[in-house]
Amino acid sequence: MKDKDILWAGIAFEGGIGGHQHAPCGAISAAAVYLGLSYRCPMEDKPRARQARQDARKDAYDLAAGFKDRFGTIICRGLVKVDLSKPEESQKLTEISKDRCDKFVEFVISKLYELAEKKTG
Repeated sequence: MKDKDILWAGIAFEGGIGGHQHAPCGAISAAAVYLGLSYRCPMEDKPRARQARQDARKDAYDLAAGFKDRFGTIICRGLVKVDLSKPEESQKLTEISKDRCDKFVEFVISKLYELAEKKTG
C-alpha cells in the first residue's frame, strides 16, 4: 500500500469514528489498523498467521494501555472534552486539535516506532 492509501484508510477516524466520540481516539484506531497491516502474512501459513494475530493484538493492547496511562482514557470525548455533535462546540475542534489531538497522534507515532524497533530487534 502507498502512504496515501494508509492516510485514506484512517480518514474516518477523526473525532473517534466519523465524529462519534464514544469511540476510541482516532489515533488509537488508526494505529490498530496499521499494526494489523504490519503483521500481515499468508493466512495459509496457519502457525505463522496465528502468531502474527497474537502479536498484533498484544502490541495494540500495549499501545492502548500506555495511551490510557498517559492520558486517562482512550475515548475521544473524554480526551478532547468537546461534544462534536453540537455545532457550536465542534468549531472548537480546530483550536483544541493543536493542543490535544496533536499530542495524542505524536504519542501513538512514537510508540509505533518503538514497537517497530522491538520487532526488528
